Amino acid sequence: MFGHEPETIATISVPRGDVPVPVRYRPQSEFTHPMDESVVVSPDWLAANRDRPDVRPVDVRDAWEFDAIGHVPGAASIPFDSYRDDSDVDRGTLPGADAFGSLLSTAGIDPDDTLVAYDDTHGVFAARFYVTALEYGHDDVRLLNGDYSAWSRAYETTTAATEFEATSYEPHPLGREESPLVGCEAVETARERDALLVDTRERDEFAEAHLPGAVRFDWREAVDDETRRLLSEAEFEALLESHGITRDREIVLYCNTARRISHTYVVLRALGYEDVAVYEGSLTEWLAMDGEIETGAP
Repeated sequence: MFGHEPETIATISVPRGDVPVPVRYRPQSEFTHPMDESVVVSPDWLAANRDRPDVRPVDVRDAWEFDAIGHVPGAASIPFDSYRDDSDVDRGTLPGADAFGSLLSTAGIDPDDTLVAYDDTHGVFAARFYVTALEYGHDDVRLLNGDYSAWSRAYETTTAATEFEATSYEPHPLGREESPLVGCEAVETARERDALLVDTRERDEFAEAHLPGAVRFDWREAVDDETRRLLSEAEFEALLESHGITRDREIVLYCNTARRISHTYVVLRALGYEDVAVYEGSLTEWLAMDGEIETGAP
């Protein structure tokens, strides 16, 4: 009979100047929630599946990076600014269903395609694409673990653009009951239910103003700066638990403008957290609505 590995004390470095803290984590052999490959995929997975006609890498970096630095062969270029609109066409910074449909049509994307989004900033911009595509009804969208840097260290890149035959992509936005995106009133209601508010910004931002009772979890804590990949499942779950972020809680994520929460939402979804909402308007909307705030470091 095999014995259990002992619980381990590990020091996980928290980014951007925070003090590393020791956290307990269960050994990988005891971890029961592996990263869901239908949400986050490795460069190895993309390399093994890239030649499938229904697997479409989506590069969300600036167009000049796509052209000059290189990209995953066969990738479509859909820069971050093209699917973000600060004029509140729909909710928060969503571009509007018609605009998003036009982007995917031009890229030759079909509704049944498996989209694998990547950037070169630890996945935060690609995660925003993930949430946007999900909101507009695309069933199969995934985040590349490790971003473009991780891909380019191991696999072929190219500066040659691929020509795509345009499609007629029709978005089907999720209804309010299906969507993870919530507004100010829903956040107020969640607070009354004692939901856990999670602020994904940096320490100084949190200290300046945050929603009452929120806990801080900098989205960058989920990423290993050296490998550019997400922490292991065991490390990540232990880190979440050290912040009081557990599976039995209703969770509402916010930042300033819904970019950073997108990354945290994707990784929580990949780990099987089910009751997670994204406050699309985030602190920008909360302040504009004269919502109650607190100040001070966590």
